[in-house]
Order: sequence, then structure tokens, then C-alpha cells
Amino acid sequence: MIVPLVLALVALAVAHPGYRDLMPNGYSVPNPCGADTWQAVGHYDPYHHTIAKNQFGKDFAAAAHIWTETLCKTDSDGDGKTNGEELGDPACIWNVGNRPAGSASGHPGICEPVGSAACSNQAFRCGCHGNQCVGR
Repeated sequence: MIVPLVLALVALAVAHPGYRDLMPNGYSVPNPCGADTWQAVGHYDPYHHTIAKNQFGKDFAAAAHIWTETLCKTDSDGDGKTNGEELGDPACIWNVGNRPAGSASGHPGICEPVGSAACSNQAFRCGCHGNQCVGR
């Protein structure tokens, strides 16, 4: 009983990084808290897939993990830039397997700049992990 559960969880955890293939520049989303990239784009932790998802993660899931024109034109994090603008697809024309029009310039699920007045209604703060990132 435990072995099948463990195998299912491992398969689920391994599958998540593949979501980055389904969005433009999914492997080069800037980390708004540091100099590296944000690997778990739909989550609050840059390296780990948490149960709590950021708004982009929720919107991406609601779109069946498909980069749609609607998802592209949405500003999931409320920072004034569309997801497409932040991920290098401002015209919302990118398709899986193609090269995006530009480079990723921001994170679609984390309001930037973190801690600014424009992002004061966001619970996220740099250095938090998982459920520590939601709520106040």
C-alpha cells in the first residue's frame, strides 16, 4: 500500500519541471529575490513544488497547463505587466517548441519589485517558503 503511494508521489514530483516546457522561457524566469532563475514558476518557493501555488500557478492550472492567449494577456501577479510581457511573449504568439520573441523579464506569479508600494497587497516576501508565503 505504501509503495504505490510513494511511487505515485515521486512520479508527480518529477512531472512538475516539465511544465516549464509549456510556457515561453520557462527555464529562464528571473528570480525576483536573487540572481538565479525561479525553477518552480507556479509556486512560491523558487526550487520546490509546494502545495500552495502563486496566482500564475493557479491560472496556468485553470488553463489546463496550456499557454493560451487569455493566460498570456492576464496579469496574474498584479504588477501591471501581462504574463506574456514578463515571459518574453508580449504579442501572445508563442507555441510549444518555438523560440519566444524575447527573454523573460520578470516573474508572472510574484509581484515585482517585491516589497514595493505597488506590491503591498501581496503576501509574498523573499526568503519565505511554502505556506509561510501566503496570508499575513
